[in-house]
Amino acid sequence: MPEISTRQKQYLSQMKKEKRKVFAARILLFLLFMGLWEVSAARGWIDSFIFSSPSLIIKTFLTMCRNQSLFSHITVTLAETLVSFFFVVILGVGTAILLWCSPRTSQVMEPYLVVLNSLPKSALAPLLIVWLGANERTIVVAGMSVAIFGSVINLYSGFCQADPDKLKLIETLGGHKKEKLTKIVLPASVPLIISVMKVNIGLCLVGVIIGEFIGARKGLGYLIIYGSQTFKLTWVLMSIVILCIIAMGLYAVLNLVEKHVQKQ
Repeated sequence: MPEISTRQKQYLSQMKKEKRKVFAARILLFLLFMGLWEVSAARGWIDSFIFSSPSLIIKTFLTMCRNQSLFSHITVTLAETLVSFFFVVILGVGTAILLWCSPRTSQVMEPYLVVLNSLPKSALAPLLIVWLGANERTIVVAGMSVAIFGSVINLYSGFCQADPDKLKLIETLGGHKKEKLTKIVLPASVPLIISVMKVNIGLCLVGVIIGEFIGARKGLGYLIIYGSQTFKLTWVLMSIVILCIIAMGLYAVLNLVEKHVQKQ
């Protein structure tokens, strides 16, 4: 491999310094916010009963970890999110392929997909509880309902934007839809699929929490509703913080997958 020039080394060094500065700024902003929140609660500038404080949240978290009551809620929410995400990926890609293979079907289904995608999913949750019962299956379906329709629309649009010249070449060489799909459309759409997955993992988590709000006896969504009803607002804020951490962790995993795919 050719040696890196001095200017390239300087540029790479500058980029690394810039990344360190951005990371340091993020950490500093977070610490300032936490410090201001803690001081405000301690000095009575805000009502700690309503707004809680970082120290109270940490204390509650440690207490619930000791009696192991928190882990079951986290496990349930995480499992429901991953299951709904798995089905969204499978059904989203499969449906998008079906629509791409059948233009007439896509023309028929397009207005329905647009309407279902724009429908407020929180309005569906009570109906799902009535239709399917108050169980984990219903919550998984609620998580899927938030992400599936947008996933199908985005993936189908991406499939339709495949290079027309390459598709024409496959057709000229005697290839059919199967060859076009496997040789051109799907390989070119891998970055799009991963991008859609990164969006869907957060949407599935949102849908699961909506479902837990209405029909769950375990999970972080249930903990938020129970805490708000019993005025244990520290539980509510702690659950929200844990959800943020879960969302960041899942997004980071998909980021690693994306980087691995880009290297290949």
